Amino acid sequence: MFFNYGIKKLSYLCLIITLFSVSFLNLYAQKTTTVNSIDWSKNATIYEVNVRQYTPEGTFKAFEKHLPELKDLGVKILWLMPINPIGVKNRKGTLGSYYSIKDYKEVNPEYGNLDDFKSLVNKAHQLGLKVIIDWVANHTAWDNVWVESNPDFFTKDSNENFTPPVNDWSDVIDLNFDNHKLWDYMIDAMSYWVKETDIDGFRCDVAGMIPTTFWNYAREKLDEIKPVFMLAEWENEDLHEHAFDMTYAWEIHHIMKEIYKGKMNVGDLDSYLEKEKNRFNPKAYRMTFTSNHDENSWNGTVTDRFGISQRTFAVLTFFVKGMPLIYSGQEAGLNKKLSFFDKDTIDWKKSDYREIYKSLVQLKTKNKALWNGIFGGEMVRLKTNDDKNIFAFTRVKDNNKIVAIFNLSPNNKTVRIDNDKLDGIYKTLFMNKVSKLTNHIKVDIKPWGCSVFYK
Repeated sequence: MFFNYGIKKLSYLCLIITLFSVSFLNLYAQKTTTVNSIDWSKNATIYEVNVRQYTPEGTFKAFEKHLPELKDLGVKILWLMPINPIGVKNRKGTLGSYYSIKDYKEVNPEYGNLDDFKSLVNKAHQLGLKVIIDWVANHTAWDNVWVESNPDFFTKDSNENFTPPVNDWSDVIDLNFDNHKLWDYMIDAMSYWVKETDIDGFRCDVAGMIPTTFWNYAREKLDEIKPVFMLAEWENEDLHEHAFDMTYAWEIHHIMKEIYKGKMNVGDLDSYLEKEKNRFNPKAYRMTFTSNHDENSWNGTVTDRFGISQRTFAVLTFFVKGMPLIYSGQEAGLNKKLSFFDKDTIDWKKSDYREIYKSLVQLKTKNKALWNGIFGGEMVRLKTNDDKNIFAFTRVKDNNKIVAIFNLSPNNKTVRIDNDKLDGIYKTLFMNKVSKLTNHIKVDIKPWGCSVFYK
């Protein structure tokens, strides 16, 4: 009996020590990050540019003409999908995957030449826009220049054959980062674009498939040239410790889709956000979105995935903590899956979404409560009469405040909120009218609708 009691006591003690250790390590990681995001990123919205599909010409010069429109939209960071030449061997489709890189130091001739790209970056900078380029460090095309010059850079199977990193990725072959000589070559190529074209950073493809120690080293070397902005296509917290400013908020994206399908609810969203708060460094930026090139091409249009809820979830990506992403064509109501391996030009039709996104970006830029990372206000949940379907919260920073109420259900809802910190004069999102809120709110919200107030 005493022995069993002692074992039980010891188990409890071990559990307490484990929980304390995890909390301490999380706190330690949060305090020891070396990433200090550039000042211009603190209130930025990011825009993904699909050069191939943006214009009928599919060139840098043709896209450059659209820069004033993007400046007017209010976005700050332009992320260009890979600009390098695409491999021919084992190519998929007629034009191949953007992510099958033939030469890291050359420009895809379909887009133009190096001078065309420099002109694009220069014009963007003149307009106050920043440019980051997609970097594919995990794998290359089968006919990448390193295949001949440095075959030891690549992973090989038991028969000494090159191998794809994933079976379905048959048009690319895996790089072996156990070879530290590869690190120097890869960082040299990244440095080339910063030095030669004055880009402002990188979006790093499948970043978690590459050792974090490589990214830490790369960030150190790149920052010696100029301070850069780094986005990882992954969502591990260790990537924020030394290498990346921002990671993908994939999980919240998937939760939003499941809420629309009726398979999750606001409780699941609450649980995720609490987990994220404890998991990630407060300085870390998380990229929120309803679409990107992968979602659009492989999982369907925003309408396919979000139906009548798409506008409300677009608004939500701007009001939760994180940096919102707009994918090429979303402001034109893009409602087709763009071909990934062939030419498929975006239809730039007039759409209400341009003004919707413009209003959201402008508010994001001006209202400190919505700024990124530690620059913005914390989310504080508001208790409602229906916490299963109504997602309501405030964010406050200095004299800026937002009160956001989302009906994440297919039913009309009368929402009641009692809170002693709501009273005040606000403006209403999209309606540009003044509203007085008391500490006792009662508001009717349509299915998949929202009411957002700010000051």
